[in-house]
Amino acid sequence: MQTIAKAAAHLAAGGKSRALIEESLARISDKAGEGARTFLKVDAEQAIAAADFHDRMRAHGAAPSRFAGIPISLKDLFDVAGEVTAAGSLALREAPPAAHDAPVVARLRAAGFVPVGRTHMTEFAFSGIGVNPHYGTPLCPYDRKSARIPGGSSSGAAVSIVDGMALGALGTDTGGSCRIPAAFCGVVGFKPTAWRVPTQGVFPLSPSLDSVGPIAASVECCAMLDAVLAGEPPADLTPFPLEGLRLGLPQTVVLDDLDPAVAQAFERALNGLRDKGGHIVDIALRELGELRAINAKGGLAAAESYAIHRPLIAKAEKLYDPRVLVRILRGREQDAADYIDLVNARADFIRRVGAITSSYDALVMPTVALVPPRVADVEADEVYRRVNMLVLRNTGIANFLDGCAISIPCHRAGEAPVGLMLIGEHNADRRLLSIAAAVEQVVSPLESARAG
Repeated sequence: MQTIAKAAAHLAAGGKSRALIEESLARISDKAGEGARTFLKVDAEQAIAAADFHDRMRAHGAAPSRFAGIPISLKDLFDVAGEVTAAGSLALREAPPAAHDAPVVARLRAAGFVPVGRTHMTEFAFSGIGVNPHYGTPLCPYDRKSARIPGGSSSGAAVSIVDGMALGALGTDTGGSCRIPAAFCGVVGFKPTAWRVPTQGVFPLSPSLDSVGPIAASVECCAMLDAVLAGEPPADLTPFPLEGLRLGLPQTVVLDDLDPAVAQAFERALNGLRDKGGHIVDIALRELGELRAINAKGGLAAAESYAIHRPLIAKAEKLYDPRVLVRILRGREQDAADYIDLVNARADFIRRVGAITSSYDALVMPTVALVPPRVADVEADEVYRRVNMLVLRNTGIANFLDGCAISIPCHRAGEAPVGLMLIGEHNADRRLLSIAAAVEQVVSPLESARAG
């Protein structure tokens, strides 16, 4: 993996964008690699033309930014002018092409990033596992011979980074869909405070919970992309001082049923932070135990996705992945009063939890409780449901709290991938990224991912 900062420095020193794009396209087209399972569509001609344009502009001192000519991938639910936004489904494959780029895609293009194609995803973004029966499932880079799940729903986005097919990936996160594949694939995934990044032109799952975020090789890469996506000035990523850093470690729910490899890597990471002067404070946070009951009828995602999909299901129900369809149809269990009660319960939950967590710099917990299982191990519906709930359990907390969150790899090289997650308060994104940059220097073993 190469960082965006390193690529930008290379370009500034006279390197060519065309070479970056050609390397990206070569990795995608490598028949021995995961390109065919990672990308639904590759825009090779347009990407090379854009690279040549940015090389000419840079030669004349007119590049739009230092990122001009750097390859990125786009999850298959972002509108791109002239392309069908299928959202990983068969039901939308005959939909009319998008008239315009989604604002986030337009912002990336304006900064000079070059989209190389659309990446695979869980159908309609409604699962944390990353399996898609229609178009294929990109395999987790860890232990590929065992064919392990990549995490979802932004499955191809994370694999595109690990395999060097792109230097940044645009994903979405409704219950963990940037952070779960980042944790399973050993990269960084960032979920911003939802309102900061526009979701227009992005096929929705749950408008109350949806957010648009980046997946990349490092915290710095994610911060660079996030600033562009949010339309903000470049982020000052001075690492937060670790001495005296206060991280709250919830003792309710989030540490239950941890895979031994996850528990070991997570505890080792916490010990490293303690050695640097960080304070890891155990907090009960019993309120987290309420979430299952609050969302007993499927939660906001079921209610809102059913409202979105009801007309399409009436026409094309048989084209849906049954495991996605059953989750959407749970929205029928809620009436208007149930939905209003749920919205009010969420507001009350945010208020009560915020009163406890505001005295900490961030919450810390494992991103996912388990290491990536084999695709074959989640084929049975009952196992799929159980694993999916466990995979989404910790990450969904940040979405329900309307906060920001980031997953950082904390395993040692050669070990099964494990993510450490930090959750920040609503609209504390830049502060969280600064904290994450400091934490990454201690817990991440991936020197190659942080070089440059």
